Amino acid sequence: MLFCFGFAWPLSIYRSYKSGTNAGKSLPFLYVVFFGYVSGTLHKIIYNFDPVIILYILNGLMVLIDIMLYYRNKRLPVSSAE
Repeated sequence: MLFCFGFAWPLSIYRSYKSGTNAGKSLPFLYVVFFGYVSGTLHKIIYNFDPVIILYILNGLMVLIDIMLYYRNKRLPVSSAE
């Protein structure tokens, strides 16, 4: 699940970066998912350290990048449709 779900984040990051808008994004959702990855990482560190921790960390970093892009896009001027 972590491996497959992780494929969605690069596409989301790319779309956010190229479009410069937050259309279709939910900041609360991004924070909930990020919290989930942080929790999973902490669980792996404390109770069951194994290589799967790499997937938690990578996915968490991608969600964090998506969150940063959300704030960047929020500051960008809105271009008018021509």
